[in-house]
Amino acid sequence: MDETLGTALRRWRDRLSPLDVGRPSRPGRRAVGLRREELADLAGLSVDYVVRLEQGRATSPSAQVVASLARALQLQPVERDHAYRLAGLLPPQEGTISTHVPAGVQRMLARLGEFPVGVFSADWTLLSWTPGWTVLMGDPSALNHVERNLVRTVFAPGSRRLAAWPVIHDGEALNAALVADLRTALVNYPRDHGLIGLVAELRSASAEFTRLWDEGAVGPHVSARKTVVHPQVGEVMCDCDVLTVPGCDVRLVVYTVAAGSVDAEKLDFLRVTNGVPADGSSDMAGPPRSGRSTTA
Repeated sequence: MDETLGTALRRWRDRLSPLDVGRPSRPGRRAVGLRREELADLAGLSVDYVVRLEQGRATSPSAQVVASLARALQLQPVERDHAYRLAGLLPPQEGTISTHVPAGVQRMLARLGEFPVGVFSADWTLLSWTPGWTVLMGDPSALNHVERNLVRTVFAPGSRRLAAWPVIHDGEALNAALVADLRTALVNYPRDHGLIGLVAELRSASAEFTRLWDEGAVGPHVSARKTVVHPQVGEVMCDCDVLTVPGCDVRLVVYTVAAGSVDAEKLDFLRVTNGVPADGSSDMAGPPRSGRSTTA
């Protein structure tokens, strides 16, 4: 009997432990592997849609849905490609940016859940994040794939902010490094139409991006001090580091605070309250005191 996408999803779901994805495994749990509800939450999909996929009633998922499921299920590249084929789609081709997050990186993130960590692709699209990222920066799950691109958020006028509230820092070094990253990505992924379109869009929309691009801006990402203006606790001063993963083109953006500091107390408070303002607002309580405000 030929395998279907639904049977493959159930098999891959059953082999994952809740601990592998940072979820508690409580005594008396009868479910083998992940529940459908847990997979749906990890992939950013509705439970009903996951059920219909597994039952074969939804037969034409988009490439973005398959990519999200592959990340949530921690599939190896060959398994991810198999999932695309079962969905009637072509696997990602060479010369295009991969949205695959290695299983080892995902297991590491599951154990670093309290730290604010975001995982970005080569074009700086947010692929995955920890609960700690959500409580500090706001929940990005309401943003679509286009809106989760950090470079677009920084340079394109009127774009939605990747962070739900302002982040104050010296933007000059960051902006030059982001443009340099896109230039490198275009060399590495010359057939990625999304990347080509992003560069063309930003050259048309942003004089600053065009200037940095035409000047051949270069610059590595360095450790930076940033201040997150959170509507619940005010300013939280963090150190931000960008880490690369050998063998793949994803990068981790990690926020940390000094142990025992006032900022650490604020972050601990946000973890307890899940970082949600009492009124549910995503707007900051007041203007930042100084500095340049961007998005991440």
